[in-house]
Amino acid sequence: MCAANRPFFYFLANLSNIMAKSKAKKQVELRSLSEKAKTAKAVVFATFNALGVKQSETVRDALRAENGEMIVAKKTLVSLAFKSQDLGEINLKQVDGQLAVLFGYGDEISPAKLLAKYKKEFDNKLDFAGGILEGKFITSSEVAALAALPSKQELYARLVGTINAPVSGFVNALAGNLRNLVYVLKAVEEQKA
Repeated sequence: MCAANRPFFYFLANLSNIMAKSKAKKQVELRSLSEKAKTAKAVVFATFNALGVKQSETVRDALRAENGEMIVAKKTLVSLAFKSQDLGEINLKQVDGQLAVLFGYGDEISPAKLLAKYKKEFDNKLDFAGGILEGKFITSSEVAALAALPSKQELYARLVGTINAPVSGFVNALAGNLRNLVYVLKAVEEQKA
């Protein structure tokens, strides 16, 4: 055996170890994605093209603040992870570009809302590719409609305002009657003076 050929043979001998590590790593990623899919309240699939590292980190940080996370993975791996969730066949191979998976653990709407926000901010470098809500696959247009809904905090504020409106109207009516009584008494006092 020639010494010049030795590195090539070492490479071939170690190739199976490299492939085995890669396969093992894929199995770990698959288990991780499956676990995240089980615990997430909502999942949004997004395509991203020409998204910079800083922009990607901005989206990740915003998701972390909303109790979520973003993972970039191969489409076949994501399809396999969600296939184990009894969602039927999710065909993500038709999606153009790279695929990011946004998991929402606290709120069902926050991943879609954040994606819509950053889609506008980053000049459509991000886009909806579908999602999963309440154990069912939803299309990209349904995810966009979900993003247009108000957040939980906005809904709570509207509810409080709706509950408070009749009470404040009643208080204003009572205050108006008292004001009118004061005006009448003031007018009687001025007549007698």
